[in-house]
Amino acid sequence: MNFDVIIIGAGPAGLQAAMHASRKKVKVCVLGKPSNSALERAEIENYFGVGMMKGKDLIETSLKAAKEFGAQVLEEDLLTIEMAEGGFKLKTESLRELTSKALILAPGISRKKLNVEGEKEFHGLGVSYCATCDCNFFKKKTVAVLGDASMAASAALLLREYASKVYWVAKEFTASPQLMEKVKATDIEMVKAWPTKIYGEQTVKGMLLDNGRDLTLNGVFIELGAKGVADLAMEVNIFPDENGYIAVDRSCATGTPGVFACGDVTGQPWQLAKAVGEGCVAGLAAANYVKKEGE
Repeated sequence: MNFDVIIIGAGPAGLQAAMHASRKKVKVCVLGKPSNSALERAEIENYFGVGMMKGKDLIETSLKAAKEFGAQVLEEDLLTIEMAEGGFKLKTESLRELTSKALILAPGISRKKLNVEGEKEFHGLGVSYCATCDCNFFKKKTVAVLGDASMAASAALLLREYASKVYWVAKEFTASPQLMEKVKATDIEMVKAWPTKIYGEQTVKGMLLDNGRDLTLNGVFIELGAKGVADLAMEVNIFPDENGYIAVDRSCATGTPGVFACGDVTGQPWQLAKAVGEGCVAGLAAANYVKKEGE
């Protein structure tokens, strides 16, 4: 499927970008699950005088508006981005392949934590939230991937290209059928359990599971949600700052031509008004970029 602009993230920044880009008469796709947005669970009381309202209601209204303006919405998680001649190639969790001339990164910034003993202590010492960033450090080592959905499956498959042994640990395995088939065709060991403790010395040495099993490990990759900011950025030659934010100019353009960013990924304040404002700017800028490229 070919698009002019693909927007990664279906929260307020992404949906606002979709509305404005679509109104410029370019072909727009929003990729992401609106239910993953932090706004979905929020109560709104300080946005442009609209009064108290539920974030879920605003997301539903915005989603409908984006579609009415012409945007296509694919409620799937993104697996990979590749830079290609004339734009970008993307693959979703159903292994659907998309192309785009421009990208808007609007995924929010949350990274779900395990909240188990050892997770915080060994972050950066064997505990990672970004398989794309850190896979190269685990060549010929033993690692575990934690998470039940498609991003965990994708991380396990990536890590199997580097590590000597990969465990995929989950309470349930709910990845897309296409990814489940790929995992089962490898020697990745699927373990139906959940961690109670990550332990080690200077670095991770192992992980205890609630079924009594003790895995000897060099690394633990936590993949509990959609693709994170660091993963997305590095795949398009963007390096977030020390706080994990993506630098943009006044048009929400990043350092990579054709890639724009908006919302929480560009830094504080983490407010709805900022996300929507930047979404407007990014949507217009991405559409203008595509139109100029086509002249």
